[in-house]
Amino acid sequence: MTTYLWNPPPVASLPVRGTDQRAPVNRLFFVGRNYHAHAIEMGKPVDKSVERPFYFTKSPSTLVESGATVAYPSETHNYHHEMELVVVLGKGGFRVKAEDAHELIFGYACGLDMTRRDLQLVARDKGRPWSLGKDVEGSSVCSEIVPMPGVVLERGAISLTVNGQPRQSSDLDKLIWNLREIVADLSLFYHLQAGDVIYTGTPEGVGPVVAGDRIDGQIEGVGSIALHVGPAA
Repeated sequence: MTTYLWNPPPVASLPVRGTDQRAPVNRLFFVGRNYHAHAIEMGKPVDKSVERPFYFTKSPSTLVESGATVAYPSETHNYHHEMELVVVLGKGGFRVKAEDAHELIFGYACGLDMTRRDLQLVARDKGRPWSLGKDVEGSSVCSEIVPMPGVVLERGAISLTVNGQPRQSSDLDKLIWNLREIVADLSLFYHLQAGDVIYTGTPEGVGPVVAGDRIDGQIEGVGSIALHVGPAA
């Protein structure tokens, strides 16, 4: 029996629709700029013919479930919402072919990639890592997982409101790199494993929230997500 100096953190996990079992989460991957309109609004258009997807990661400790209240984070004055489709892997793979990518998929969820936008942009413009802008406590929000083993979603409305006012509205068919391409490309860099979670990118309309705001998002065929922004800690 191993004795630790202090208690290790609990295993990050998410609820699964239709069961009382929870899915343990291994790693959190995020695809950057995967909708053309969002890439343009960020001032960094994407040319798929000459570019590949790029990724960043967050600690599983940033994961919170839909419906939570999260404190407005420190050291930012421009905290943004980003609504995303989340892919949850149920099997591992390395150097997976795109046509076989569906074999790794366990299911899907709705996600929010909450971002200290001011810190992210300063880091981006100086060529520094995005960690302080992205790997933020309570910033990886996720709904329950909807099991869809082997299913590859190709279309479906994705939207977000803040206090009932529309902010983001698009369709999964506008992803620059589709789900097969994302899983296959990511598997060239990592030995993917069951429990790996991939946030697939956000459409245009990202914007700031303040303490007291309520965020609600929906993805057709997947479900919904909610987040309350609390006062600064």
